[in-house]
Amino acid sequence: MIEIREYVDAEGRSRIARWFHRLDARAAAKVTAGLVRIEHANLSNAKHIGAGVSEYRIDFGPGYRIYFGMDGPTLVILLGGGTKSRQRRDVEAAKDLWREYKRWKRQEDR
Repeated sequence: MIEIREYVDAEGRSRIARWFHRLDARAAAKVTAGLVRIEHANLSNAKHIGAGVSEYRIDFGPGYRIYFGMDGPTLVILLGGGTKSRQRRDVEAAKDLWREYKRWKRQEDR
């Protein structure tokens, strides 16, 4: 089983939560189902997109995406979500958040 946590920045903001709460009920249900699959280590719809970030694809509506990083073998850090049409911007934002997370983690480990 994989533990899932959302990344919350220094100002207390969660990009994934902000995105998720704007979804309609059907889209939110599809995204939730995707998160359950990730939690059960079913990453068949995920691919690495560089800089330690992966993208979980949901074949529904505009092509929803969940962006995350793996912190070890059993911890997923949710970085954001989006759609196929915003993919380029969302990927860059997720990579930025992942770098921020790793910097924070290094400071915490000291």
